[in-house]
Amino acid sequence: MLKMKGEVLLLTGNYSAAYAAKCSRVQVVAAYPITPQTPCVEKISEFVEKGELKAEFICVESEHSAMSACIGASTCGARTFTATSSQGLALMHEMLHWASGARLPIVLYLANRAFAPPWNIWCDHQDSIAQRDTGWMQFYAEDNQELFDSIIMAYRIAEDREVMLPAMVCADGVTLSHTVMPVEIPDQKDIDDFLPPYDPPYKFYDVDNPIILSHLPMPNVPFSDWYTEFRYLMQEAMEKARGKIRSVCREFKERFGRFHGDFLEEYRCSDADVVVVSMGSIASQMKYVVDLMRDEGYNVGAVKLRVLRPFPLEEIRSLAGRVKGIAVIDRNISFGYAGAVFTEVKAALYEQVKKPLIKGFIMGLGGRDVQISYQKEVVKNMYEILEKGLDKEYEWIGLRM
Repeated sequence: MLKMKGEVLLLTGNYSAAYAAKCSRVQVVAAYPITPQTPCVEKISEFVEKGELKAEFICVESEHSAMSACIGASTCGARTFTATSSQGLALMHEMLHWASGARLPIVLYLANRAFAPPWNIWCDHQDSIAQRDTGWMQFYAEDNQELFDSIIMAYRIAEDREVMLPAMVCADGVTLSHTVMPVEIPDQKDIDDFLPPYDPPYKFYDVDNPIILSHLPMPNVPFSDWYTEFRYLMQEAMEKARGKIRSVCREFKERFGRFHGDFLEEYRCSDADVVVVSMGSIASQMKYVVDLMRDEGYNVGAVKLRVLRPFPLEEIRSLAGRVKGIAVIDRNISFGYAGAVFTEVKAALYEQVKKPLIKGFIMGLGGRDVQISYQKEVVKNMYEILEKGLDKEYEWIGLRM
Protein backbone atom coordinates (compact mmCIF):
# COMPACT_ATOMS: atom_id res chain seq x y z
CA MET A 1 0.00 0.00 0.00
CA LEU A 2 1.38 3.40 -0.99
CA LYS A 3 0.91 5.95 1.80
CA MET A 4 1.15 9.52 0.53
CA LYS A 5 2.56 12.24 2.76
CA GLY A 6 0.15 14.89 3.89
CA GLU A 7 -0.36 17.83 6.18
CA VAL A 8 -2.51 17.34 9.29
CA LEU A 9 -4.78 20.25 10.18
CA LEU A 10 -7.32 20.69 12.96
CA LEU A 11 -10.55 21.35 11.06
CA THR A 12 -14.26 21.52 11.65
CA GLY A 13 -16.48 19.52 9.33
CA ASN A 14 -17.34 22.72 7.48
CA TYR A 15 -13.68 23.55 6.91
CA SER A 16 -12.96 19.94 5.95
CA ALA A 17 -15.53 20.27 3.16
CA ALA A 18 -14.06 23.62 2.11
CA TYR A 19 -10.54 22.20 1.94
CA ALA A 20 -11.85 19.22 -0.03
CA ALA A 21 -13.44 21.57 -2.57
CA LYS A 22 -10.18 23.52 -2.80
CA CYS A 23 -8.09 20.36 -3.22
CA SER A 24 -10.54 19.14 -5.89
CA ARG A 25 -9.76 22.33 -7.81
CA VAL A 26 -13.41 23.28 -8.22
CA GLN A 27 -13.94 26.01 -10.81
CA VAL A 28 -17.34 27.42 -9.85
CA VAL A 29 -18.80 27.70 -6.34
CA ALA A 30 -22.35 28.97 -5.86
CA ALA A 31 -22.97 30.06 -2.29
CA TYR A 32 -25.89 30.99 -0.10
CA PRO A 33 -25.59 30.99 3.70
CA ILE A 34 -27.59 28.70 5.95
CA THR A 35 -26.78 27.37 9.39
CA PRO A 36 -24.89 25.10 10.05
CA GLN A 37 -23.01 24.97 6.71
CA THR A 38 -22.27 28.71 6.29
CA PRO A 39 -18.62 28.56 7.48
CA CYS A 40 -17.90 26.13 4.64
CA VAL A 41 -18.66 28.57 1.83
CA GLU A 42 -17.19 31.45 3.85
CA LYS A 43 -13.88 29.56 4.01
CA ILE A 44 -14.02 28.88 0.27
CA SER A 45 -14.55 32.61 -0.33
CA GLU A 46 -11.33 33.23 1.62
CA PHE A 47 -9.46 30.74 -0.56
CA VAL A 48 -10.71 32.52 -3.68
CA GLU A 49 -10.01 36.02 -2.33
CA LYS A 50 -6.42 35.06 -1.39
CA GLY A 51 -5.81 33.46 -4.77
CA GLU A 52 -5.40 29.99 -3.24
CA LEU A 53 -8.30 28.68 -5.33
CA LYS A 54 -8.83 29.79 -8.92
CA ALA A 55 -12.59 29.67 -9.08
CA GLU A 56 -15.63 31.81 -9.73
CA PHE A 57 -17.38 32.42 -6.41
CA ILE A 58 -21.00 33.34 -7.07
CA CYS A 59 -23.09 34.84 -4.27
CA VAL A 60 -26.72 34.13 -5.08
CA GLU A 61 -30.03 35.11 -3.52
CA SER A 62 -31.28 31.64 -2.61
CA GLU A 63 -30.43 27.96 -2.57
CA HIS A 64 -32.60 27.44 -5.64
CA SER A 65 -30.36 29.91 -7.46
CA ALA A 66 -27.23 28.25 -6.05
CA MET A 67 -28.13 24.96 -7.67
CA SER A 68 -29.25 26.75 -10.84
CA ALA A 69 -25.84 28.43 -11.08
CA CYS A 70 -24.08 25.09 -10.59
CA ILE A 71 -26.22 23.56 -13.32
CA GLY A 72 -25.33 26.32 -15.75
CA ALA A 73 -21.62 26.12 -14.95
CA SER A 74 -21.54 22.32 -15.09
CA THR A 75 -23.36 22.40 -18.42
CA CYS A 76 -20.45 24.51 -19.72
CA GLY A 77 -17.92 21.96 -18.48
CA ALA A 78 -16.85 23.42 -15.12
CA ARG A 79 -16.28 21.41 -11.95
CA THR A 80 -18.87 22.85 -9.57
CA PHE A 81 -19.54 22.82 -5.83
CA THR A 82 -22.14 24.11 -3.42
CA ALA A 83 -23.27 23.50 0.14
CA THR A 84 -26.50 23.75 2.07
CA SER A 85 -28.65 22.38 4.89
CA SER A 86 -32.26 21.57 5.73
CA GLN A 87 -34.71 24.12 4.30
CA GLY A 88 -32.02 25.17 1.85
CA LEU A 89 -31.88 21.69 0.35
CA ALA A 90 -35.66 21.62 0.23
CA LEU A 91 -35.64 24.87 -1.75
CA MET A 92 -33.20 23.24 -4.19
CA HIS A 93 -35.56 20.31 -4.75
CA GLU A 94 -36.74 21.32 -8.23
CA MET A 95 -33.20 21.92 -9.44
CA LEU A 96 -31.86 18.69 -7.95
CA HIS A 97 -34.00 16.89 -10.52
CA TRP A 98 -32.65 19.14 -13.27
CA ALA A 99 -29.05 18.40 -12.25
CA SER A 100 -29.50 14.64 -12.29
CA GLY A 101 -31.74 14.60 -15.36
CA ALA A 102 -29.12 16.59 -17.28
CA ARG A 103 -26.46 14.12 -16.05
CA LEU A 104 -24.28 16.81 -14.43
CA PRO A 105 -21.63 15.64 -11.90
CA ILE A 106 -22.16 18.43 -9.36
CA VAL A 107 -21.00 17.74 -5.80
CA LEU A 108 -22.94 19.17 -2.87
CA TYR A 109 -21.87 19.20 0.78
CA LEU A 110 -24.86 18.84 3.07
CA ALA A 111 -24.61 19.60 6.77
CA ASN A 112 -27.60 17.51 7.84
CA ARG A 113 -30.08 19.61 9.81
CA ALA A 114 -33.62 19.03 11.02
CA PHE A 115 -36.57 20.62 9.25
CA ALA A 116 -38.76 23.30 10.86
CA PRO A 117 -41.17 23.83 12.47
CA PRO A 118 -40.40 23.88 15.31
CA TRP A 119 -37.30 25.87 14.38
CA ASN A 120 -34.21 23.74 14.73
CA ILE A 121 -30.58 24.04 13.59
CA TRP A 122 -29.33 20.68 14.87
CA CYS A 123 -28.88 17.33 13.18
CA ASP A 124 -31.13 14.70 11.85
CA HIS A 125 -31.19 13.11 8.39
CA GLN A 126 -34.67 14.15 7.28
CA ASP A 127 -33.36 16.70 4.79
CA SER A 128 -31.25 14.28 2.74
CA ILE A 129 -33.70 11.39 3.11
CA ALA A 130 -36.40 13.63 1.62
CA GLN A 131 -34.23 13.97 -1.52
CA ARG A 132 -33.20 10.34 -1.97
CA ASP A 133 -35.37 9.90 -5.11
CA THR A 134 -33.96 12.89 -7.00
CA GLY A 135 -31.30 10.85 -8.82
CA TRP A 136 -28.36 12.01 -6.67
CA MET A 137 -25.83 9.64 -5.17
CA GLN A 138 -25.76 10.00 -1.39
CA PHE A 139 -22.72 9.47 0.86
CA TYR A 140 -22.75 9.78 4.67
CA ALA A 141 -19.59 10.60 6.64
CA GLU A 142 -18.77 9.34 10.11
CA ASP A 143 -16.11 11.98 10.87
CA ASN A 144 -14.35 14.95 9.32
CA GLN A 145 -11.58 12.92 7.68
CA GLU A 146 -14.15 10.76 5.95
CA LEU A 147 -16.01 13.91 4.89
CA PHE A 148 -12.87 15.34 3.28
CA ASP A 149 -11.99 12.08 1.56
CA SER A 150 -15.55 11.41 0.41
CA ILE A 151 -15.88 14.76 -1.40
CA ILE A 152 -12.74 14.09 -3.42
CA MET A 153 -13.88 10.55 -4.20
CA ALA A 154 -17.36 11.83 -5.06
CA TYR A 155 -15.96 13.93 -7.92
CA ARG A 156 -14.00 10.97 -9.25
CA ILE A 157 -17.13 8.78 -9.20
CA ALA A 158 -19.61 11.38 -10.43
CA GLU A 159 -17.44 12.46 -13.38
CA ASP A 160 -16.88 8.94 -14.64
CA ARG A 161 -18.27 8.70 -18.18
CA GLU A 162 -20.38 5.66 -17.22
CA VAL A 163 -21.94 7.47 -14.25
CA MET A 164 -22.34 11.23 -14.86
CA LEU A 165 -24.64 11.80 -11.91
CA PRO A 166 -24.47 14.41 -9.13
CA ALA A 167 -23.38 13.48 -5.61
CA MET A 168 -24.44 14.64 -2.16
CA VAL A 169 -21.90 14.19 0.65
CA CYS A 170 -23.65 14.40 4.02
CA ALA A 171 -22.23 15.11 7.47
CA ASP A 172 -24.14 15.58 10.71
CA GLY A 173 -24.82 19.27 11.29
CA VAL A 174 -23.26 20.80 14.42
CA THR A 175 -22.08 17.34 15.55
CA LEU A 176 -19.50 17.26 12.74
CA SER A 177 -19.88 20.62 11.00
CA HIS A 178 -18.73 22.53 14.11
CA THR A 179 -16.52 19.94 15.82
CA VAL A 180 -12.74 20.20 15.37
CA MET A 181 -10.86 17.02 14.44
CA PRO A 182 -7.44 16.27 12.94
CA VAL A 183 -7.74 15.90 9.17
CA GLU A 184 -4.90 14.82 6.91
CA ILE A 185 -4.69 16.86 3.72
CA PRO A 186 -2.65 15.02 1.05
CA ASP A 187 -0.16 16.82 -1.14
CA GLN A 188 -1.96 18.63 -3.97
CA LYS A 189 0.04 16.84 -6.64
CA ASP A 190 -1.07 13.47 -5.27
CA ILE A 191 -4.71 14.60 -5.29
CA ASP A 192 -4.30 15.87 -8.86
CA ASP A 193 -2.96 12.47 -9.90
CA PHE A 194 -6.01 10.81 -8.32
CA LEU A 195 -8.54 13.40 -9.56
CA PRO A 196 -7.66 14.74 -13.01
CA PRO A 197 -9.41 17.81 -14.48
CA TYR A 198 -13.05 17.35 -15.43
CA ASP A 199 -13.42 16.37 -19.07
CA PRO A 200 -17.14 16.51 -19.92
CA PRO A 201 -18.42 14.16 -22.61
CA TYR A 202 -20.56 16.95 -24.06
CA LYS A 203 -19.72 20.63 -24.32
CA PHE A 204 -22.92 22.63 -24.60
CA TYR A 205 -20.99 25.88 -25.03
CA ASP A 206 -19.34 24.72 -28.28
CA VAL A 207 -20.99 26.94 -30.92
CA ASP A 208 -19.38 24.94 -33.71
CA ASN A 209 -21.04 21.76 -32.50
CA PRO A 210 -24.38 22.84 -30.98
CA ILE A 211 -26.29 20.39 -28.77
CA ILE A 212 -29.84 20.67 -27.48
CA LEU A 213 -30.18 20.42 -23.71
CA SER A 214 -33.57 19.30 -22.38
CA HIS A 215 -35.70 19.09 -25.49
CA LEU A 216 -39.40 18.20 -25.20
CA PRO A 217 -40.00 14.44 -25.63
CA MET A 218 -43.58 14.04 -26.83
CA PRO A 219 -45.35 10.84 -25.69
CA ASN A 220 -46.38 8.47 -28.47
CA VAL A 221 -44.72 10.62 -31.13
CA PRO A 222 -42.19 8.81 -33.36
CA PHE A 223 -38.55 9.92 -32.88
CA SER A 224 -39.58 11.99 -29.86
CA ASP A 225 -40.99 9.62 -27.24
CA TRP A 226 -37.78 8.94 -25.28
CA TYR A 227 -38.60 10.15 -21.75
CA THR A 228 -38.81 6.62 -20.30
CA GLU A 229 -35.46 5.75 -21.86
CA PHE A 230 -33.85 8.83 -20.29
CA ARG A 231 -34.96 7.62 -16.88
CA TYR A 232 -33.86 4.08 -17.67
CA LEU A 233 -30.38 5.37 -18.52
CA MET A 234 -30.24 7.28 -15.22
CA GLN A 235 -31.09 4.11 -13.34
CA GLU A 236 -28.50 2.21 -15.36
CA ALA A 237 -25.89 4.84 -14.48
CA MET A 238 -26.77 4.50 -10.79
CA GLU A 239 -26.25 0.75 -11.11
CA LYS A 240 -22.89 1.28 -12.80
CA ALA A 241 -21.94 3.63 -9.98
CA ARG A 242 -21.85 0.62 -7.64
CA GLY A 243 -18.73 -0.77 -9.27
CA LYS A 244 -17.16 2.69 -9.55
CA ILE A 245 -17.67 3.34 -5.84
CA ARG A 246 -15.94 0.09 -4.95
CA SER A 247 -13.00 0.64 -7.29
CA VAL A 248 -12.50 4.32 -6.40
CA CYS A 249 -12.58 3.62 -2.65
CA ARG A 250 -9.98 0.89 -3.06
CA GLU A 251 -7.77 3.04 -5.26
CA PHE A 252 -7.99 5.82 -2.67
CA LYS A 253 -6.85 3.32 -0.04
CA GLU A 254 -3.89 2.26 -2.17
CA ARG A 255 -2.84 5.84 -2.81
CA PHE A 256 -3.53 7.50 0.52
CA GLY A 257 -3.74 4.67 3.04
CA ARG A 258 -7.28 5.37 4.22
CA PHE A 259 -10.32 3.17 3.72
CA HIS A 260 -13.69 4.02 5.24
CA GLY A 261 -15.43 1.04 3.66
CA ASP A 262 -17.05 1.31 0.25
CA PHE A 263 -20.78 0.88 0.82
CA LEU A 264 -20.56 -0.47 4.35
CA GLU A 265 -17.96 -0.53 7.08
CA GLU A 266 -18.24 -3.47 9.47
CA TYR A 267 -16.95 -3.46 13.03
CA ARG A 268 -16.62 -6.74 14.94
CA CYS A 269 -19.20 -8.40 12.70
CA SER A 270 -17.35 -11.58 11.71
CA ASP A 271 -18.79 -13.60 14.61
CA ALA A 272 -21.78 -11.42 15.57
CA ASP A 273 -25.27 -12.74 16.23
CA VAL A 274 -26.75 -9.23 16.03
CA VAL A 275 -25.55 -6.19 14.08
CA VAL A 276 -26.67 -2.58 14.44
CA VAL A 277 -26.83 -0.52 11.23
CA SER A 278 -26.55 3.27 11.44
CA MET A 279 -25.33 6.28 9.44
CA GLY A 280 -23.20 9.32 10.20
CA SER A 281 -21.67 10.16 13.55
CA ILE A 282 -23.93 7.68 15.39
CA ALA A 283 -21.92 4.92 13.73
CA SER A 284 -18.76 6.11 15.46
CA GLN A 285 -20.33 5.91 18.91
CA MET A 286 -21.89 2.56 18.05
CA LYS A 287 -18.42 1.02 17.79
CA TYR A 288 -17.73 2.05 21.38
CA VAL A 289 -21.08 0.63 22.47
CA VAL A 290 -20.24 -2.66 20.72
CA ASP A 291 -17.06 -2.90 22.79
CA LEU A 292 -19.05 -2.28 25.97
CA MET A 293 -21.71 -4.85 25.08
CA ARG A 294 -19.10 -7.44 24.12
CA ASP A 295 -17.65 -7.09 27.63
CA GLU A 296 -21.16 -7.77 28.96
CA GLY A 297 -21.43 -10.97 26.90
CA TYR A 298 -23.45 -9.73 23.92
CA ASN A 299 -22.10 -10.99 20.61
CA VAL A 300 -22.88 -7.81 18.67
CA GLY A 301 -21.33 -5.87 15.78
CA ALA A 302 -21.74 -2.43 14.22
CA VAL A 303 -22.32 -1.60 10.56
CA LYS A 304 -21.83 1.90 9.18
CA LEU A 305 -23.93 2.56 6.09
CA ARG A 306 -21.82 4.92 3.97
CA VAL A 307 -23.86 5.02 0.77
CA LEU A 308 -27.64 5.26 0.63
CA ARG A 309 -27.87 5.83 -3.13
CA PRO A 310 -27.13 3.61 -4.90
CA PHE A 311 -28.43 1.33 -2.18
CA PRO A 312 -26.00 -1.46 -1.13
CA LEU A 313 -28.31 -4.34 -1.96
CA GLU A 314 -25.65 -7.05 -2.31
CA GLU A 315 -23.79 -6.00 0.81
CA ILE A 316 -26.94 -5.95 2.96
CA ARG A 317 -28.01 -9.37 1.70
CA SER A 318 -24.56 -10.81 2.36
CA LEU A 319 -24.63 -9.39 5.88
CA ALA A 320 -28.10 -10.79 6.52
CA GLY A 321 -26.96 -14.28 5.61
CA ARG A 322 -24.43 -14.25 8.45
CA VAL A 323 -26.45 -12.96 11.43
CA LYS A 324 -29.56 -13.75 13.43
CA GLY A 325 -30.78 -10.20 13.90
CA ILE A 326 -30.39 -6.73 12.37
CA ALA A 327 -31.24 -3.52 14.21
CA VAL A 328 -31.47 -0.32 12.15
CA ILE A 329 -31.09 3.05 13.84
CA ASP A 330 -32.75 5.85 11.86
CA ARG A 331 -32.22 9.54 12.51
CA ASN A 332 -35.29 10.23 10.40
CA ILE A 333 -38.93 9.20 10.16
CA SER A 334 -40.87 8.42 6.98
CA PHE A 335 -44.21 9.64 8.28
CA GLY A 336 -46.87 7.01 8.00
CA TYR A 337 -44.56 4.05 8.50
CA ALA A 338 -41.07 3.93 9.98
CA GLY A 339 -37.49 5.06 9.48
CA ALA A 340 -36.46 5.16 5.81
CA VAL A 341 -33.25 3.15 6.18
CA PHE A 342 -35.09 0.44 8.10
CA THR A 343 -37.73 0.10 5.38
CA GLU A 344 -35.04 -0.10 2.67
CA VAL A 345 -33.00 -2.70 4.52
CA LYS A 346 -36.15 -4.71 5.15
CA ALA A 347 -37.20 -4.51 1.50
CA ALA A 348 -33.73 -5.64 0.40
CA LEU A 349 -34.20 -8.88 2.34
CA TYR A 350 -37.59 -9.80 0.84
CA GLU A 351 -36.09 -12.38 -1.53
CA GLN A 352 -33.80 -13.87 1.10
CA VAL A 353 -34.57 -17.50 1.97
CA LYS A 354 -32.85 -17.10 5.31
CA LYS A 355 -34.11 -13.88 6.86
CA PRO A 356 -32.76 -12.55 10.16
CA LEU A 357 -35.08 -10.76 12.56
CA ILE A 358 -35.03 -7.07 11.71
CA LYS A 359 -36.28 -4.15 13.76
CA GLY A 360 -36.10 -0.38 13.34
CA PHE A 361 -35.28 2.17 16.03
CA ILE A 362 -35.84 5.92 15.67
CA MET A 363 -33.81 8.32 17.78
CA GLY A 364 -31.80 11.52 17.79
CA LEU A 365 -34.20 13.70 15.81
CA GLY A 366 -33.63 17.44 15.97
CA GLY A 367 -30.14 16.97 17.36
CA ARG A 368 -31.20 15.21 20.54
CA ASP A 369 -28.28 13.27 21.98
CA VAL A 370 -28.11 9.63 21.00
CA GLN A 371 -27.04 8.40 24.39
CA ILE A 372 -24.97 5.29 24.93
CA SER A 373 -27.84 3.95 27.02
CA TYR A 374 -30.13 4.24 23.98
CA GLN A 375 -27.81 2.14 21.83
CA LYS A 376 -27.34 -0.40 24.60
CA GLU A 377 -31.13 -0.61 24.86
CA VAL A 378 -31.25 -1.46 21.15
CA VAL A 379 -28.81 -4.34 21.61
CA LYS A 380 -30.60 -5.75 24.65
CA ASN A 381 -33.97 -5.54 22.92
CA MET A 382 -32.63 -7.41 19.89
CA TYR A 383 -31.46 -10.27 22.09
CA GLU A 384 -34.86 -10.37 23.79
CA ILE A 385 -36.69 -10.73 20.50
CA LEU A 386 -34.25 -13.42 19.34
CA GLU A 387 -35.56 -15.46 22.29
CA LYS A 388 -39.21 -14.41 22.41
CA GLY A 389 -39.98 -13.24 18.87
CA LEU A 390 -40.50 -9.80 17.36
CA ASP A 391 -42.44 -7.48 19.67
CA LYS A 392 -42.99 -4.67 17.13
CA GLU A 393 -41.54 -3.68 13.76
CA TYR A 394 -40.05 -0.42 14.98
CA GLU A 395 -40.04 1.81 18.02
CA TRP A 396 -38.96 5.24 19.17
CA ILE A 397 -36.16 5.43 21.72
CA GLY A 398 -35.78 8.27 24.22
CA LEU A 399 -39.29 9.75 23.90
CA ARG A 400 -40.30 12.16 26.68
CA MET A 401 -43.96 11.17 26.57
